[in-house]
Amino acid sequence: MSITSLKLPSFAKINRLLKVLGKRPDGYHEIFTVLQTISLCDELEFELRTDGRLTLVCDDPGIPTDETNLVIKAAAALQQKLETSLGADIKLTKRIPAQGGLGGASSNAAVTLFGLSGLWRGDGRLDRLARDLGADVPFFTSGGRCVATGIGATLHPVDDGPRQLLIIITPNARISTPKAYAALKAGSLTTMDSMPILSSSFGRLFTNDTSQWPEPENDFERVIFEIEPEIERAKRALLEAGVRGALLAGSGASVFGVVDDEVTRERVIDNLKGEAGWQIFSCETLSRAEYSKAMKPSGFPLFTLS
Repeated sequence: MSITSLKLPSFAKINRLLKVLGKRPDGYHEIFTVLQTISLCDELEFELRTDGRLTLVCDDPGIPTDETNLVIKAAAALQQKLETSLGADIKLTKRIPAQGGLGGASSNAAVTLFGLSGLWRGDGRLDRLARDLGADVPFFTSGGRCVATGIGATLHPVDDGPRQLLIIITPNARISTPKAYAALKAGSLTTMDSMPILSSSFGRLFTNDTSQWPEPENDFERVIFEIEPEIERAKRALLEAGVRGALLAGSGASVFGVVDDEVTRERVIDNLKGEAGWQIFSCETLSRAEYSKAMKPSGFPLFTLS
């Protein structure tokens, strides 16, 4: 039976490890990162149209709803690939902060591929389409925990490990990804000479014993904290409030902290509530199985990673 409407969550991500190795000849940066889906999410609603039109509305007035939005780009690319005359009205409810380093736009694009593939009864693999939309988009066609190399689109799934309780702060600061990469200088990069060390780290990431994992680290912290001291203050506030560890999320502006139990999390959040202009989120890591279950209403399976 054909479906005419669909609602799906669009989950955020964090980078547990992010090493920038250098600039490539094509202008992109070579990276080594560990990506993890988390329960913080936007929501996308899709309504079938038969006239081929694509429309997008969003409850956040700061989010563009024209062809510059990755949701519309993903929908148009899928429409062209399937050679369909169908369209859709799409509603985006935002909760993931824009320019927060949490992958919201990339997640929205991937979920649009899932949702409209279900609505338009598409078939076949959409890996190339996802890659063309952006380096982070392929990750959101799988979810869970992955090591990403190259420009971030070459993915290697690893065990999800135990669920971790998180607190995310997005302070009153914004860093665009292009600006973050432009700020990196040679002295801020891990460099290719560190590849043997990273290869060792890669091997350790395949174990469920998180005590054997490399320490959380993000090369962007060295420059982002200089550009926006408020982001460094947010990380410091998390540590002082009692989290077990804290790290910049992606290229910023969000930071996340890990706690051991709900009581600690509630206490930390209470200690941070007085900060004006800070968005504070309580969430947890999301396994690949949980991610797959959340996407099941689309009827379109997650992509299998090698």
